[in-house]
Amino acid sequence: MGIFERYLSVWVAASIAVGVGLGLIFPPLFELIASITVANVNLVVALFIWVMIYPMMVQIDFSTIKEVGKNPQGLLLTIIINWLIKPFSMAALGWLFFEGIFASYVSPESAQEYIAGMILLGVAPCTAMVFVWSQLTKGDANYTLIQVSVNDVIMIFAFAPIAGLLLGVSDIHVPWNTLFISVVLYVLLPLMAGIVTRKKLNNSGKQDDAINTLLAKLKPFSVIGLLATVALLFGFQANTIISQPFNIVLIAIPLILQTYGIFFIAYFAALKLKLKHNIAAPACLIGTSNFFELAVAVAISLFGLHSGAALATVVGVLVEVPVMLSLVAIVNKTKHWFNS
Repeated sequence: MGIFERYLSVWVAASIAVGVGLGLIFPPLFELIASITVANVNLVVALFIWVMIYPMMVQIDFSTIKEVGKNPQGLLLTIIINWLIKPFSMAALGWLFFEGIFASYVSPESAQEYIAGMILLGVAPCTAMVFVWSQLTKGDANYTLIQVSVNDVIMIFAFAPIAGLLLGVSDIHVPWNTLFISVVLYVLLPLMAGIVTRKKLNNSGKQDDAINTLLAKLKPFSVIGLLATVALLFGFQANTIISQPFNIVLIAIPLILQTYGIFFIAYFAALKLKLKHNIAAPACLIGTSNFFELAVAVAISLFGLHSGAALATVVGVLVEVPVMLSLVAIVNKTKHWFNS
């Protein structure tokens, strides 16, 4: 790995600190940035995510996607973890901690909003960040694209019913524009840009050399996009984070347990299914990671920018990045457990 990937945890921690610091010093600036939205999707955040995943999209060779059908177990594992286990385990942990273990530490109203934020994270499987995790574990980029695409299709139909069921509100209003625009901005546009770029490079007569040269130049921008996204999200919530440090710790505990728990369930299943490592890695990490950009947007739309639900989704970002990096390390160190 290069210096960006090798010290990614350090850069992420620095981005969180910078984001919070700038959010406290220049609140009007972040209020302005937060207002640049379409259907509650922040366009500045979307731009940085686009920068983050575009280089991964260039790597995808659609001519090999037909090979995915020869190994459907990885796709099946992703679907089961994301839609039959993860949302319900997240809700169960939220209820256990905030209606039980932590009930005496937070108000009933705050507890319900924290649970709601956790549920929104659990019902939003990873779409953008998974391309980073897949790249760091040398996952099959084409297979990862199929897994993400299937997740997005299922999300369109399953997000509202599952969220409504777990939130206990049968007439919950889910902002469909937010969902569709998020998928377009975070997946479709960078994917199309990657396809066009790869086609032009293929026509240059120096296919492999041209692609590798471009990727070498673009690679640092993936990390820069990630770090800028993290800084912005924490800048938006800076005042809340500083004023409620204890509540952040309370929210982080069940989120950490959920992340590690889901990962090890998926990883054990992948071993039993005898998946190849480059398929097992993204399959497990997709189920573990969250589409936090969507969760944040929906939480703000439903409960407000400064609500407990919005705070819980941002804490999800705080927890996810370092925890996912630790899981990436585990995946890489246990590669010998799997078939090559």
